Amino acid sequence: MSEKRISHEVRDLRFSVFMLASVALCTLVSFRLGQGFAFTGFVYLVFVVLAAMYGGFWQATVVSVVAAACLNYFFVPPIFSFVNSPENWVALGAFEFTALVISQLSHRARNRAMEIEQLYTEMERLYQTSRRILLLDSSAEPGDLIASSIREMFGLQAVELFDALPAATCRSGGYAAGMEGKSRDTFVAGADTFDTATKSWCCVLTIGVRPVGGLVLTGTDMTRSAAAALASLSAIALERARVLQKELSAQADRQTEQLRASVLDALAHQFKTPLAVTRAASSGLLALGGLTDLQAECVTVIDQQARKLDDLASRLLRSANLESVEFKPKPEPVLFSTLASAAIGKLDPPVDRARVHILAPAYEAPVLADRELIQTSISQLIDNAVKYSEPDSPIELTFAINEAQVVLTVKSKGLVVARADRERVFERFYRAPDTRHLPSGTGLGLSIVKKIVESHHGHVWAEGETGYGTSVSISLPTARTLVNDYACV
Repeated sequence: MSEKRISHEVRDLRFSVFMLASVALCTLVSFRLGQGFAFTGFVYLVFVVLAAMYGGFWQATVVSVVAAACLNYFFVPPIFSFVNSPENWVALGAFEFTALVISQLSHRARNRAMEIEQLYTEMERLYQTSRRILLLDSSAEPGDLIASSIREMFGLQAVELFDALPAATCRSGGYAAGMEGKSRDTFVAGADTFDTATKSWCCVLTIGVRPVGGLVLTGTDMTRSAAAALASLSAIALERARVLQKELSAQADRQTEQLRASVLDALAHQFKTPLAVTRAASSGLLALGGLTDLQAECVTVIDQQARKLDDLASRLLRSANLESVEFKPKPEPVLFSTLASAAIGKLDPPVDRARVHILAPAYEAPVLADRELIQTSISQLIDNAVKYSEPDSPIELTFAINEAQVVLTVKSKGLVVARADRERVFERFYRAPDTRHLPSGTGLGLSIVKKIVESHHGHVWAEGETGYGTSVSISLPTARTLVNDYACV
């Protein structure tokens, strides 16, 4: 028998003895003063109420029986006898009814007070736990810190937390038998449970309606609402840690991109001057003539390669400029087909021009675009189609027009972009794995196209046709749509 239980029984015995002594004292005083049945019975009723409130039903029953016996013996004629009378039974019934009602009300009130006190304690601990979790070091592993914080604040035997995204389990404290790995099982089951044997709450961590993990709280008498609140707090803390990590990663990526753009800008400017001199010299030699066939062929190769390097430097400069905050297109009403024709006219060598076919519509709505930038985008798409398509295969430029937008699609036969790469090909410096055996590139072209098109409130996407090839589409709002949007703003 525990010391706490023994102390509780001793306290109840002392209280019972005190109440019986009070009944005896009241009987002596009332009898000496010549008080009647009604007055003494009312005083006894007060003692019954006190016994029911602070002792319980059985203590109040003992006091009721003793009080009824005293009434019958000292205050109901014939006195000094236990002859039963209606008054005695009525008094005993009244005492017992009062004892029952008051003890039940007192029991409920005490339970309610204990519940309120427990809720208050849990709320205070939840508040302290939330503060501690919100102040966690974002660079450390959040699961271990969350588990240890909950265990320390609530005095639990053990806490186990399962984070589904990295499939990691974090633990704090010792385990009860059969509870190891229970958080993962809870996540899989998708329901909250309570294990009475180990006094463990098993809760699912959710963000909205999406389960993201599991939480096991071992060795606790906390309420279901408190366990659910801890589960919600843990889920939010894990999501917050992930968001912070993504933000830090995105910030690092932005800084890297800014540094890379600055380096590319500097390199491109440094390349421009010697390339201009090289092209001028090679063009001058070809214009002067008097070269042997071998010399002319070598100078021609130098001139072509210098031109390609100059084009690459221009792309690097354009890419760096597009990353600049000050970059702003200069839109004007133009026809998509006109820009496409101009882009085809600049293809070099001329043999590639014959491969490109424009299927222009009879009526075409103008788009509001920067002529040079959009023409550059179209040139890049055609250049990619020429580079990654089958030799001498046709390249088709088709148009789809409605009241809101004009869509230009460049379709070629050959390489089919995998579904997983159809978004990544527009990232800077990314090249699809299937292009490794094809002509090399910088991985800048499509990223420049995306940046230009998005600056015109348009969209660009890639599609693959199994057994045929790839198509890349640009959609731009019509001039009327953009003018109306600007007017609304």
